[in-house]
Amino acid sequence: MTVTIAREGRIAVVTVDNPPVNALSKALRQALVEAVAALDADAAVEAVVLACAGRTFIAGADVNEFGRPPEPPHLPDVVAAIEAAQKPWVAAIHGSALGGGLEVALGCAWRVAVPSASLGLPEVKLGLVPGAGGTVRLPRLIGPAAAVDLVTGGNPVGAKKAQELGLVDAIIDGDLSAGAVAFAEEIAGKPAPQPISARDVVPVEAGFWEAVEKSVAAKAKREAAPLRALASVRNACGTDFASAMAFERATFLDLRGSEQAAALRHVFFAERAAPRPPELAGVSPLPLRSAAVVGGGTMGAGIAAALRDAGLPVVLIERDAAAVERGIANVRSIFDGSVKRGRIAAETAAERMAGLTGSDDYGLLADTDLVIEAVFEDLAVKRAVFEKLSEVCRADAVLATNTSYLDPQAISEGIARPERFLGLHFFSPAHVMKLLEIVPTDKTAPETLATGFSLARLLKKIPVRAGICDGFIGNRILKVTRAQAERLLLSGATPSAVDAALRAFGLPMGPFEAQDLGGLDIAAFQRKAARERGETPFAPVAERLCALNRLGQKTGGGWYDYAPGERTPRPSDAVAAIIAEEAAGRPQRDWSEAEIADAIVLPMVNEAVRILGEGVALRPADIDLVKIHGYGFPRWRGGPMHHAEAQGLAEVVAVLERLAAEGLADPPSGGLRRAAEAGGFSAGGR
Repeated sequence: MTVTIAREGRIAVVTVDNPPVNALSKALRQALVEAVAALDADAAVEAVVLACAGRTFIAGADVNEFGRPPEPPHLPDVVAAIEAAQKPWVAAIHGSALGGGLEVALGCAWRVAVPSASLGLPEVKLGLVPGAGGTVRLPRLIGPAAAVDLVTGGNPVGAKKAQELGLVDAIIDGDLSAGAVAFAEEIAGKPAPQPISARDVVPVEAGFWEAVEKSVAAKAKREAAPLRALASVRNACGTDFASAMAFERATFLDLRGSEQAAALRHVFFAERAAPRPPELAGVSPLPLRSAAVVGGGTMGAGIAAALRDAGLPVVLIERDAAAVERGIANVRSIFDGSVKRGRIAAETAAERMAGLTGSDDYGLLADTDLVIEAVFEDLAVKRAVFEKLSEVCRADAVLATNTSYLDPQAISEGIARPERFLGLHFFSPAHVMKLLEIVPTDKTAPETLATGFSLARLLKKIPVRAGICDGFIGNRILKVTRAQAERLLLSGATPSAVDAALRAFGLPMGPFEAQDLGGLDIAAFQRKAARERGETPFAPVAERLCALNRLGQKTGGGWYDYAPGERTPRPSDAVAAIIAEEAAGRPQRDWSEAEIADAIVLPMVNEAVRILGEGVALRPADIDLVKIHGYGFPRWRGGPMHHAEAQGLAEVVAVLERLAAEGLADPPSGGLRRAAEAGGFSAGGR
């Protein structure tokens, strides 16, 4: 049953039960409209409590209806019916009241919530604006400034903050159902508050909208929805309710069919599916009650902090007492930084540090469920660590290596019970970055692999299974990015032009800025290893810069020059001279921003198709998640694979053919050609 009605004296309790998140399906919308009519006709009822079964209030729209034309009854009509009800409705909120769920609550005369509840309008994160009065009622209830923050940012607020804003009328400690019924009994028979739709908007000070628009535009970059949501709020503050509703609905329907909304829906579904891949259905993970990290450097400290954030007790192992002290200090600095930025309280930081033990004694790991090695990227060093772990850890303890490029299969040689071993590629900083590449060997047991995904869920990260190859999924594609960027330099582009084009495309920074930030020596180390394997990496300019010790910001110069104490990149005459020497005799051309973006992004797609064909990645969406969450690919473009399909794979093939004819890219792979002929990656091209 989607909706049931019970009566407690003069109070009717309408309970929504549409698991798992009480989404606003067509059937639920119809049932709510019918409930309003039925209770209005019941003379014995004086007030109504709207509650939800399960773990949450109405958490939003039904994702199964995404991408399809809306069907009646439309949500704005449902909300209007509740607001116009003859009996006052009280929304009893637990879990999350998000999107359409919050809009339904705004139709109620009153709103009460448990302390742990959260409320918000996240539509902009799906490329949309609220479509059932969120941008129109909210400023009438809590004022324009607070409404702008909620609507354009898309982030929910907790119950306490919601009460401070006036979004929630009361917080219910204890049993929500009993508390909401008691609240309804108290207000029954008393004059109801003025409907939100009939309220005036508090005036804003001069210059408010201009300042807010500038701020929202800066945060949105090239995403359309935040500015369109702001326009809807602004319009709602300056016109009558009916006109504002019509404006909001038209904006919602316009964005619903946009390319950005399609891309963001694609990412939403990919993220939703990632923690529980179908190939592990029915496989139970091993329990995770304790963890350890070997190595307290930048990466190890970040992993330890992430584990503590998740509530696991952690042992941090280092080679000697001095290194242990440095490792503990590294973790402490992470939590201290969070306190300074206001993300956690000082008491929380102290509690998290209290759950961390540092030692140089591997014997402390005898009963640990999970041990993650995060030492220097050297095969012999890592093998030595696992030799010790094999001696002291339980036979069923999961042993994991954090590595960016080394072969986990080679690292695992000699480990007792190698079925409990796997690779976990965290991205730096590990306590912040959401991506986790999970890399099984050919001996990794399904239960061990499932434990890697269970860990990702515990850490609130996006997990992607990756096969073994140099760089796994993300760093293998990154090598193509860097090589393409240098090819552009040798054909007439400049580092600043390439970086500007990639920023315009939507990346947070261009490839040369990123290399200067991280250090050119990192890629140089990887190229050295590649040459030892008999490969010939393409980096003529980068090699010369490294030979001159131009390693980026840390040496005062890399692809750019940097003034002492500054991080602002400045074009370098020395770099320009090296590029000119390496480009001598090569054809030169003028590059537009769009051409630069294609010349870098589309070869990345070509390599990604090879990765799919080899089984290093299992799904195109997995590659999209890796590039979005690990490398800053614009979310609103849906990731490189979705972007290529949206651009048209036949066009992608044609662009790559033109670039290949000029020696500026590899030709389209067979898998890409087959996908173009089939009409998309999902149609079977690998």
